[in-house]
Amino acid sequence: GVLGETEPERLAHRARRAGRPFHRPGRPVQIVYELIVTIADRTAGPDGDYSHDIARDEVRRYVQAARRHDALLLLDLQPGRSDFLSVARRWAWALRHPHVGLALDPEWRMGPREVPATVIGHVRAPEVNRTSAWLARLVRRHDLPEKLFVLHQFRTTMLPGIDRIRSRRGLAMVQH
Repeated sequence: GVLGETEPERLAHRARRAGRPFHRPGRPVQIVYELIVTIADRTAGPDGDYSHDIARDEVRRYVQAARRHDALLLLDLQPGRSDFLSVARRWAWALRHPHVGLALDPEWRMGPREVPATVIGHVRAPEVNRTSAWLARLVRRHDLPEKLFVLHQFRTTMLPGIDRIRSRRGLAMVQH
């Protein structure tokens, strides 16, 4: 929605105001920015993967803003025809920050002949497990606090074999 369309400082104020009704004694609201950093495309692009990354400088702005405002930043991946692990590795520099997590968006994970925005994609458990294992290793290697790891889903066909997706130490896994 508005992330990327609103300056980070203004966005923090809006998010805190929106969260106030949910605050309970002993249960503070945690602000989370979700930024789509790899965006699915309807055209193949130079590498043929039907996605592109936003500029690192733009992501850095949100990494810094989230830190300043005690928020979490969730990097959302729409990989097109690439696999999630390959795309996630490109964002390792940002994921090394303690307050930066990862979201997989299977709607935009295409098969070899599929094109984003013409079909609803899917991802199988082994690919999710490889990606979460890599992220959990990154957490251990850099002695990071638990990271948010989100799997977006609005149809059961988007995550076939979901019962085979493994939870990982060091990751707070959320099916959304």
